[in-house]
Amino acid sequence: MTSKYAPLWNYIGKLNQEDFFLSFEQIKQILGFEIDHSFLNYKKELPDYGYSVSKISLKNKTVKFSKIESK
Repeated sequence: MTSKYAPLWNYIGKLNQEDFFLSFEQIKQILGFEIDHSFLNYKKELPDYGYSVSKISLKNKTVKFSKIESK
């Protein structure tokens, strides 16, 4: 089954940047819907794409993504 966040994970996986932020609005544009509390569960899928969620700022409405060091 494909995750509802797969479009976001694919987008992030293709960026090939070390650390970067995406605003909630940018994420909404990529996905077609706003992230909600379920994002906390779905973010566990992201390491399969070489990244992790390192910070979620509700104040700034941003999510910081970090590239995982490949071994």
